Amino acid sequence: MDKASIGGVLLAVVGILAGLLLEGGNLGQILQPTAALIVFGGTLGAVLLQFPLDTVLGSAVRLVRIFRPDRRKKGHVIAMLVQFAHKARREGVVSLDKDLPTIPDPFLRQALMLAVDGTEPGELRKMMRVSMDSAAEAEDRFPSVFESAGGFSPTIGILGAVMGLIQVMQHLDNIQEVGRGIAVAFVATIYGVGAANLFFLPFSGKMRLQIRDEQQRREMMLEAVISILEGMNPRMLEIKLAGFDCSVTGGERQAKQKKERAA
Repeated sequence: MDKASIGGVLLAVVGILAGLLLEGGNLGQILQPTAALIVFGGTLGAVLLQFPLDTVLGSAVRLVRIFRPDRRKKGHVIAMLVQFAHKARREGVVSLDKDLPTIPDPFLRQALMLAVDGTEPGELRKMMRVSMDSAAEAEDRFPSVFESAGGFSPTIGILGAVMGLIQVMQHLDNIQEVGRGIAVAFVATIYGVGAANLFFLPFSGKMRLQIRDEQQRREMMLEAVISILEGMNPRMLEIKLAGFDCSVTGGERQAKQKKERAA
């Protein structure tokens, strides 16, 4: 589980509720099913109108990765690619055919399969670039769903507040009912603004970061496969791929290289 995502949601919700309670409020004041139905139902309807159903469902599935991200580190992928480079250098690129079923990443498996089949480096790059561009275009739609929801929900919250005020105006003869009705009406605004700024927009931002990280991993894999196909020295390949791993500092990289040379 991603501690930052879970902690962020909990901190935001607890902080706002704690502030409400410290001001003498209670949870019953903001738990309004009607307001929630208007805001979330209206937002979902607007999103479905803008995006195809498959994209909306895909974004919901992708949302799970915000809290349970892919834990494969680039360093582990680099180690595997360098191992392939050593094997290809000793036994030839065709020897990697036996390793294809063990590769979990479909992009890397496809790139290595083309390399094993004797595809020229330039042609392999073109073919895999088409696959990368297509995947990037499809993946970019998922965070856009939450961006749109973040834009719709505050406006629909205002719409719910206005609808509540219309109902309040029908009871102007009872000042107590008017005050209570106005308070309830503005709950829809709270739902709309809160959902946009605490959930929808942060979800979109985190999702874009994860998607970009996956795209960089594919770029690294493609460069590695082409380098293996061109016969690059495994040590040089490791240094080249280390530039993709931003989690490793320059000092750590140099220390690792000194350790390897000493061994």
